[in-house]
Amino acid sequence: MIASFLPGFLLSLSLILAIGAQNAFVLRQGLRGSHVFWVCMVCALSDAILITAGVAGFGTLATKAPWFEPLMRYGGAAFLIWYGAQNFLNAWRGGEVLQAATDTGNGLRSTLITLLGLTWLNPHVYLDTLILIGSISSQYDDRIAFGVGAALASAVFFFTLGYGARLLAPLFARPRAWQVLDVIIGCMMWAIAGKLLIM
Repeated sequence: MIASFLPGFLLSLSLILAIGAQNAFVLRQGLRGSHVFWVCMVCALSDAILITAGVAGFGTLATKAPWFEPLMRYGGAAFLIWYGAQNFLNAWRGGEVLQAATDTGNGLRSTLITLLGLTWLNPHVYLDTLILIGSISSQYDDRIAFGVGAALASAVFFFTLGYGARLLAPLFARPRAWQVLDVIIGCMMWAIAGKLLIM
């Protein structure tokens, strides 16, 4: 079991460490102390669903349905352009500071809708989970243990990122730090969208 579990854990962790749209959102929510548990839980559950589907063999969908990849690519790019614009707007307005941990910012429903868009409209998440993790899992005798390891790595990462972000709280007590973060996130979102559009 360990021989399959550990490679699944390490593979998933290596794929998720790259800062992308979803990770940037989790970081921002963690810094604000806003709905951190639910944000981390939705990310972990979404990855678990996709990893399970990949390990179960549904990765062939992307190769057998030619419309799937462009739909996810253009839909994801459009969403990232919109979300990046929101971050640039926040940076331009300025004035945000990290206040008490009770500052919840947007409501839970709005937060989770945005998060689900960043998660499920991102074509890379399907490539990483359904195709890459799914195909590599077939090389192991215990595919279930491999999938459990991959899903657990995702959960560990998101909860560490969400709750660990508070260590940066003193820095984000200044409005300028929030403006810089918003500009960086906006640039990342548009860069990822541009990459999707020119693929």
